[in-house]
Amino acid sequence: MCQGRYSTFEVRVRAVEAVERGLAVGQVAATFDVNRATLFRWVRNYQTDGPEGLQRRAGSGRPRLLNDLDEDDLRQIVMFPASDFGYETDLWTVGRLQQVIEDVCEVRVSNDTVWRRLRDAGLTYQKPERQYFEVDEKARQEWLRTEVPQIRGIVRQFRAILYFQDESNVSLTAFLGKTWAMCGQTPRMPVTGKRGGVSAMSALSGQGRLLFRLFDKRICSAEVICFLDQMLQFHKGRHLVVVMDQAPPHTSHMTKAYIANQRRLHVFYLPKYSPDWNPDEKVWNHLKHHELKAHKAKTKEELRALTKAKLKTMSRNPSLLRGMFFRCCVADFFG
Repeated sequence: MCQGRYSTFEVRVRAVEAVERGLAVGQVAATFDVNRATLFRWVRNYQTDGPEGLQRRAGSGRPRLLNDLDEDDLRQIVMFPASDFGYETDLWTVGRLQQVIEDVCEVRVSNDTVWRRLRDAGLTYQKPERQYFEVDEKARQEWLRTEVPQIRGIVRQFRAILYFQDESNVSLTAFLGKTWAMCGQTPRMPVTGKRGGVSAMSALSGQGRLLFRLFDKRICSAEVICFLDQMLQFHKGRHLVVVMDQAPPHTSHMTKAYIANQRRLHVFYLPKYSPDWNPDEKVWNHLKHHELKAHKAKTKEELRALTKAKLKTMSRNPSLLRGMFFRCCVADFFG
């Protein structure tokens, strides 16, 4: 409801009008995400000074250096890639923004000022998602136009269960993440220096169901067939629609021959270079960056046991899994 740290004039007016209509103060405060005391102050100011009482007053103290650069201007700069301003890559850093602001406004500002103005503008420091150069947008749109109706039709016709499938490798080299420490004293985390990992396959449904299987070898056609057979055995008598990428083990003659002989199995392939359209990718992201973050496994056997335990825990949390599924943009077509 607010931009940055402050509520807008329009939000304040709407909140006060809701109170004036007789809605409970607590309900209005919760709806507009403001403190009850703040809402009472808005109402009092409105009753005293009318709409003018809801205007934001200028704070005391030293005037801002960047009066000529408002929040909209800052957001407009950040929405363009940094390469448009002469930098080699598209990513923005505080240092780069500081230089651009100083060039545009002809005033020197500190890093802290840039950080504060970014937060006030509702901007956050984020890790971008990969977008592959090889993506064929025409092929993706064609997939939405032709394949999605077929998938939905089969789900309705056979009352089938829709799964998105993917595989990954869980490494002995753990993702460490971040922690708090004394300034200038980088903490150390004991980890193994051994190489290796565990291969795994999983399938995620919109109902929050997760099926998985671990392997001690690289995933090939035989492993894909083994996992698909596991899915059919788990859902005895039910038709399954499985959407997967076009990795060689998925599209091999051996795998396709197996699929053709399974009456209850309907497999569709995502467009090439479209991992962002596979909700099951988020399962592996969550597993590696949350469940297994800074893990203590020293051997492949320990890693396998830990990975199995974490995946079991995730499979018992349908709310978490439904969130993963429906945060994927393509899931909107199958909701």
